[in-house]
Amino acid sequence: MKPRIALSLLFVLVAATAFAADAVATPSDAQKSFTTLKSLAGEWEGIVTVAGAPEMSGAKMHLSLRVTSRGNALVHEMQEAGTPLDATKYDHPVTMLYVDGDQLTLVHYCDAGNRPRMTGKMSPDGKTIEFEFKDISGNPDYHMHHSVFTLIDANHHTEDWTFMMKDKPMHAHFDLTRKN
Repeated sequence: MKPRIALSLLFVLVAATAFAADAVATPSDAQKSFTTLKSLAGEWEGIVTVAGAPEMSGAKMHLSLRVTSRGNALVHEMQEAGTPLDATKYDHPVTMLYVDGDQLTLVHYCDAGNRPRMTGKMSPDGKTIEFEFKDISGNPDYHMHHSVFTLIDANHHTEDWTFMMKDKPMHAHFDLTRKN
């Protein structure tokens, strides 16, 4: 009888080990979305179109996406192309993306002086990641409220950002091409 108990115990341990290995090997939806975003690492340039504000449309933007922190964070930096990195004169928002538990999280360090936080979900086709507003640290009157990253191919993606001016949304669309 003892060999049967030992054999049964062995099967239970093998099954438990296989189950644990499968659980570790299967990435969460947040991890899959984050891996997709990390594929955008590099330098990008493109034109911005701001709905309802033709005077702000047509500017050439430079975007840098860099994987950091042993692959656990993605730094997103944006500025008008050809302007120096001088935060006292030029817009230079920084956004951090990372997985927090079971959520893909975006924190936008805004030129408006606040830090809105959003959570993201990938579309079923795996080409679009949409971020919804969760909360904000700092003054909420003027803040980034929504963002969508759409992957076209390895060298082209778009970003759509919605900035709230009190109760009025302002939508900016960035059509970006990889530079490296």
